[in-house]
Amino acid sequence: MTHLERRPIDLSNARKQHDKYCEILGELGRTVIRLPASPDLPDCVFVEDAAVVTEDLAVITNPGAVSRRAEVAPVAEVLRRFRETAQIGPPATLDGGDVLVLEHDVWVGVTARTNALGVEALRAVLEARGFAIHAVRPQGCLHLKSAVTRAGPDCLIVNPSWIESAVFKGWRSIAIDAREPFAANVLWLGECTLTAETHPRTRERLEAQGVKCRSVDMSELAKAEGGLTCCSILFDA
Repeated sequence: MTHLERRPIDLSNARKQHDKYCEILGELGRTVIRLPASPDLPDCVFVEDAAVVTEDLAVITNPGAVSRRAEVAPVAEVLRRFRETAQIGPPATLDGGDVLVLEHDVWVGVTARTNALGVEALRAVLEARGFAIHAVRPQGCLHLKSAVTRAGPDCLIVNPSWIESAVFKGWRSIAIDAREPFAANVLWLGECTLTAETHPRTRERLEAQGVKCRSVDMSELAKAEGGLTCCSILFDA
């Protein structure tokens, strides 16, 4: 299931944009571990969907698209160097792009890629570790994180057409500019928030609310519905 009309992706340009993305993460003090590309797995660049990582656990997912399940093993292999792991198995499906961790509240989108069994499987793993699991149903987008992401210490960026901000109690919500429907996917890095270069109006809204931003061009990967969170899994080593 997709929500964008497919357009050809310029592979050379996509690689340059991804390299720049990784470069910026390094400039902002992150150690970047890059996995070898798998030419037979064109979505493998979207590593976020393969795992949900907390302070002491990496939950290895079972992606909703069968074609993506071979992407999981290489990601899991790396994460085992840093975390204990738990595995989500069929018939449960779970994509990392449907999981938004806000301190000890975990919001899980029930979508075409993540089913109700996936929510319950994640609950079984994380509730014992002090997390509260909340299921929500975004509308009109592929993943929950297309509709809402964390933009700062106390705030979220939200597309209100795809998810109601009122469900995220205790969090300040900033609405995207309606002319930029995919702008709700940003990457909060603590001191700075990455925004897509193609969403300048939403960046202005964030900056007006005191969020320090830096823009990056990921327009080629966006053609495959890839956002800024999709291309990395952030955790403290």
